Amino acid sequence: MKYTSTRGGVTGLDFEAVLFSGFAADGGLFMPEEIPTLDVGTIQEWSSYSYKELVKEICSLFIPVDSIPRKDLNALIDRAMIRFRHQDIVPLRRLESGLNVLEMWHGATHAFKDLAMSCVGQFLDYFLQKRMKHVNIVVGTSGDTGSSSIESVRGIKNIDIIVLLPHGRCTKIQELQMTTVLDNNVHVFSVEGTSDELDVPIKNLFADTEFVKKHNLMSTNSVNWARVLVQIAHFFYAYFRSAQTTQSGSTPSVEIVVPSGGAGNITAGCIAQKMGLPISLVAAVNKNDIIHRIVQNGDFSLGDTESSLASAMDIQEPYNMERIFWLLAESKRKNVKQIMEEYLTKKQFKLPEELHRKIAGAMKSCSVNDDHILATIRRCWDENKYLLCPHSAVAAFYHYQQHDRDQTSVRCCLGPASAAKFPEVTVRAGLTPDVPQEIQALMEMETRSTLLRKGEDWEKILREKINAIDEQN
Repeated sequence: MKYTSTRGGVTGLDFEAVLFSGFAADGGLFMPEEIPTLDVGTIQEWSSYSYKELVKEICSLFIPVDSIPRKDLNALIDRAMIRFRHQDIVPLRRLESGLNVLEMWHGATHAFKDLAMSCVGQFLDYFLQKRMKHVNIVVGTSGDTGSSSIESVRGIKNIDIIVLLPHGRCTKIQELQMTTVLDNNVHVFSVEGTSDELDVPIKNLFADTEFVKKHNLMSTNSVNWARVLVQIAHFFYAYFRSAQTTQSGSTPSVEIVVPSGGAGNITAGCIAQKMGLPISLVAAVNKNDIIHRIVQNGDFSLGDTESSLASAMDIQEPYNMERIFWLLAESKRKNVKQIMEEYLTKKQFKLPEELHRKIAGAMKSCSVNDDHILATIRRCWDENKYLLCPHSAVAAFYHYQQHDRDQTSVRCCLGPASAAKFPEVTVRAGLTPDVPQEIQALMEMETRSTLLRKGEDWEKILREKINAIDEQN
């Protein structure tokens, strides 16, 4: 298994090289040169596997034994899953009105990104110990990626992590999960800007190949292929658990509704489709609707990023859409470079009709406003006494719309975060938050972060910080 950039300028890399990369040197994102397809017998065999077993099987398809021997791979994934609070790791909740919610938030930070990040942290440590090497991770976050990245590598001596968060645009709990980590290898910057704006200096750093090489720079955003790889398992597990509600012996299609921001998770869903999993996909976004516009009419143009109740999805530049363009373009993949370069120059692009048709065939979409989020949280509570986080509510809103018209379809909504992380939204919905002890304790803990003010040269400050880190190591 070898990897290539979506823009065609870098090819033939192995898993280790891609794991330790951010953006490719040509500005693209890494993808497998080939997507393995599964026969019906394999899919049926996997149907009884636990979530952890599925992660192992899927990772083994994309990580050759000469990169990580299967015995070592199994041990790394076992270690990665130790901190999850539920025995099923990602339990499926079957609720009234046909609402199935896959709870993906039983990890350290109560968010789905713990699932992939816990594995990525183990993969990194595995290679770093073998190579006696140090790396600097640079991560931009809109909410949950930063804390999951921190938790996966905090205290690891061969890794320093720099996290940029949008000042005042995360929830208080999301921010505290980052700023209360005082390990010496953790460096948090609070940026006076949106998550899209803070991505700019990060992209500029990774475009400087000499700087990247000198300082062993890498990213654990869903820019990193290993994040997307582990997330493929979500879709297989969601399908197998949801399909159990239908007649035995049949191979039904299941619609999986994916709350989408940077589009990393739904990219994994598209790969699962390519592998032969009989699922249909729905990209559910908040009022930052660029993915919705792409699916509906091929409008790949930048809009203003607006704050919403589903704050982790306040993104108008979903960089993983480039991976979806590449995946679906097939024989015309060389066009992806042109699409992205024109978009980056003009901040708008009308997708070619053929590519738009393939995207619309791979997924549906919807855009959900804050009023709909609150109404959905209330409806779910009234029917089930079950609290949804605002991101899960974006997916559930789509489900309720469809279910109220047609009650025959099997559908699974991915639940990316615990409602406990968003008590302010729960209160706005007229309900009482249920905040566990470990989250309440954050309010009393010491914090540490550096403010990056609007107008300052953020890229220069980051370069100076990275230089200082390497001087100490």
